[in-house]
Amino acid sequence: MAKVELKKPVIDEISENVKDAQSVVVVDYRGLTVAEDTDLRRQLRTAGITYKVYKNTMMNFAFKGTDFESLAPHLEGPSAIAISRDDATAPARVLAKFAKTAPKLEIKGGVVEGVYYDAKGMESIAKIPSREELLSKLLGSIQSPITNFARVMKQLAEKGGAGAAAEAKAEEAPAE
Repeated sequence: MAKVELKKPVIDEISENVKDAQSVVVVDYRGLTVAEDTDLRRQLRTAGITYKVYKNTMMNFAFKGTDFESLAPHLEGPSAIAISRDDATAPARVLAKFAKTAPKLEIKGGVVEGVYYDAKGMESIAKIPSREELLSKLLGSIQSPITNFARVMKQLAEKGGAGAAAEAKAEEAPAE
């Protein structure tokens, strides 16, 4: 069997993984202990992120002609990729958080929703909350005025309604 035939399934696997990906992040994992690597893989798996180590040449072939082709310059030395199909910022968030405890892990760069970011850009992306967090904040800000209105209406009802409030206001006003 020729070398090309052996490499084709690996390239196809990478291509299939990145085909519908929201984001792909390339990292240098050199220097991580086995325990750190196992912990990183567990955290990524829990977040629904695919994390694999492939040969750089294989990733290069798989990225050709895709949005992820801009990652080619980062494919030097030991490289692994973190792929997310659902949450575009999840890989950057999980990897950046892990890198704080394991400084040997280096984020080289990534592509988020078709836009290339270098290591500094990925740090900025990591600070963006998840979609669920943003939605909950939005719902909280929408719900807050409604809750305050309901609280005021309840207080008015407890004091005897709007009529009692108007009478109380009239009594407070000085007679002219």
